[in-house]
Amino acid sequence: MSAFDLIVRGGVIVNHAGRGEGDIGVRDGKIAAIGNLRTASAGSVIDAKGLHVLPGVIDTQVHFREPGKVYKEDLESGSRAAALGGVVAVFEMPNTDPATTTLASLEDKLTRAKGRMHVDHAFYAGAAVDNVDALVEMERVPGCCGVKIFMGASTGSLLVQSDEDVTRILAAVKRRVAVHSEDEYRMKERAGLVRPGDWTSHPEVRDPESALNCTRRLLAIARRLRKRIHVLHVSTADELPLLAEHRDVATVEVLPNHLTLAAPEAYERLKGKAQQNPPIRDAHHRDALWEAVRNGLVDVLGSDHAPHTAEEKAKPYPQSPSGTPGVQTLVPVMLTHVAEGRLTLERFVDLTSAAPQRVFQLAGKGRLALGYDADLTLVDLDARRTITDAQQASRSAWTPFDGMTAKGWPMATIVRGRVVMRDDEIVDAHAGTPMRFLETL
Repeated sequence: MSAFDLIVRGGVIVNHAGRGEGDIGVRDGKIAAIGNLRTASAGSVIDAKGLHVLPGVIDTQVHFREPGKVYKEDLESGSRAAALGGVVAVFEMPNTDPATTTLASLEDKLTRAKGRMHVDHAFYAGAAVDNVDALVEMERVPGCCGVKIFMGASTGSLLVQSDEDVTRILAAVKRRVAVHSEDEYRMKERAGLVRPGDWTSHPEVRDPESALNCTRRLLAIARRLRKRIHVLHVSTADELPLLAEHRDVATVEVLPNHLTLAAPEAYERLKGKAQQNPPIRDAHHRDALWEAVRNGLVDVLGSDHAPHTAEEKAKPYPQSPSGTPGVQTLVPVMLTHVAEGRLTLERFVDLTSAAPQRVFQLAGKGRLALGYDADLTLVDLDARRTITDAQQASRSAWTPFDGMTAKGWPMATIVRGRVVMRDDEIVDAHAGTPMRFLETL
């Protein structure tokens, strides 16, 4: 008889060995056994019959707005949304107010998160034109997931647009650098294409060439310096062949929004609630992104959860801010794609668990395997539910997927053996701790 703290019993386990019904035993926050544990005892048992047990989903791009614009989101509310969505861990972005550009501001975020966040977490160091020395220090801090560069302006004040400044930053830092790749020079030239009140002009101002130009420049710098980069929210068919030629230096992220929505319909229906950077593009680009998911070019799936209030989003374009909430809907939206045959469940697991571990060198996370953190996302692939604004825990209180019928739903979120969410309720609050990375151990 083996005693565990927790046994998750009778679910279909999806891991490196494939799929199969079995039990998972948890001890001291780690996976201690996988297999037939019918004779074992535990302090707590979850009956997972009829559910699929996935490695915990990790969202490597969220904006939780704290400090600064906490009326849109804070670390508690954003992490609550994550847990309710089946997400066990998040990487939070630096474009807060003030931006996370100094060691003190990074340590402030880690302090704010302590005892308040419901899921595990790490924070990006924000690159600016004048903080290279600080970045070198910040990326060594435990709980820092790396450096983020905005080559195109988005929400917040961070912008590093010149090749010279990007080169200085990449040359100085050691870890993989995440980059928002849109060409600020071209977008400024195209600002006159804005049609006031017409959101369909958004993808014309920030056109595919803006993304392609910037990604071409970025890859040339990374290649010359032999530095690792992670190209965030790739949105165009044009960038994909170029990224495929640079797999040794570049990894690729896509978003559920770019895989699910398409212009012009999304802008006509959702108006400002479809506005984000880079933009939702037409079906040609969406189809190309799906092909890149299928052929393995895409490494990571992130939500780019970027909340604004409904009132802000209702302002006429271009006064409306860019960004949409998404951490709570990532799992049901993507499981719907699984149900409809666009994605295998195993590929979803790779994009949201194994790949974050691989790309960012997470320590002890991203796999259902002995000795790893007991991070589990339990899902019901047969559940059919309607996604609604009312369900959203984000302070923004809306979702672009309001009214969508999802096929597949997160039923439990387990973080290091603690059942944080079960049946749409937070049952173990404030369980989150900073993640560990191999490069900062």
